[in-house]
This record gives sequence, structure tokens and C-alpha cells, in this order.
Amino acid sequence: MSLINTQVQPFKAQAFLNGKFVEVSDESMKGKWSVVIFMPAAFTFNCPTEIEDAAEHYAEFQKAGAEVYIVTTDTHFSHKVWHETSPAVGKARFPLVGDPTHQLTRAFGVHIEEAGLALRGTFVIDPDGVIKTMEVHDNAIARDVTETVRKLKAAQYVASHPNEVCPAKWKEGEATLAPSIDLVGKI
Repeated sequence: MSLINTQVQPFKAQAFLNGKFVEVSDESMKGKWSVVIFMPAAFTFNCPTEIEDAAEHYAEFQKAGAEVYIVTTDTHFSHKVWHETSPAVGKARFPLVGDPTHQLTRAFGVHIEEAGLALRGTFVIDPDGVIKTMEVHDNAIARDVTETVRKLKAAQYVASHPNEVCPAKWKEGEATLAPSIDLVGKI
């Protein structure tokens, strides 16, 4: 079953954010767009490259009114040390969420039972807590955050323009389509 257009399940988790431990929950995510990025574990090889990529695009997420949440199956204590010791992870100014109980990885369908780790999953969630996009793939393949930013902006656009759709490779400011019988077979 797909998680698209379903409500984020209730949760509470601890995160490391800008030198402090904070609580993150489904309720704290409501009222703004959220991008939840699951990674297998702290102190791995590909994960710091993805966090650095997200950090380099964080201003774009903020400008779009979205918060980024990085989630691994580690504790928030591990995330503190990871943030302090990895130059790439140290660039993060968004919550590094711990999921040692695997509540989140299971709720989002990215949990690897036999390993106790998460698959690489990316979810765009609207201000009402509804999942609008999801991408899940093998842990050996790191993601490009520019595509996540594009998907966020497309989800925001169609949310505010319900009679339009964003075509392939759509970027903010480009033309969209208004689905109608007149377009069938003409594109």
C-alpha cells in the first residue's frame, strides 16, 4: 500500500539541532511543509554526503517554507557526536532525528528488519501532515537534493493550483498543464 496522500502517523522523537536536544513530533511538523530524509545510520559513508548536500540547499528549503528532518536509526546522542566530528554533517542546521526504536522507519515503510537500519527514503509532507511525495531506494545510491527541492516546489504549486499538474522536469516558474479532454493524445 502506498503512503501517498496518507496522514503521518503520530510520533515523538528526540533530535539534535544547533547544539541542543529537541523533541520532534507529528504535531511539530504541522503548519509547514516538511521534508523527511531517512538514512541508514550515523557514521556511514554515503550519509554525510547527503547531509552536506541538504545543508547546501537548506536556504532553498527555508525560502520555500519547509523544514528538513534527517532521520537515522541512531540516538540523538550519536547525532550530536556525528555533528561535532564530521565536517559534512557539521554543516547541518536542521534536526538530526534519532529513531532507535524504529517507530519512524516502520511507519514510513523504510525499515530493514534484519539489519535494524533504514533504507534511503525521502518524503515531502504538506502542512496538514499528508505525505505528497515519496522516494525509496537502495542504500548504495545517494540522492541529489536538487530533485527533492524540485519535488517540494511542485507539490506546493499543485496544492495551491488544484486544477493544474506539473509535467516532467517542471521547475518553478515554468508552464504547467490544465488536464482536460482537449489535451488527450495531443502531448
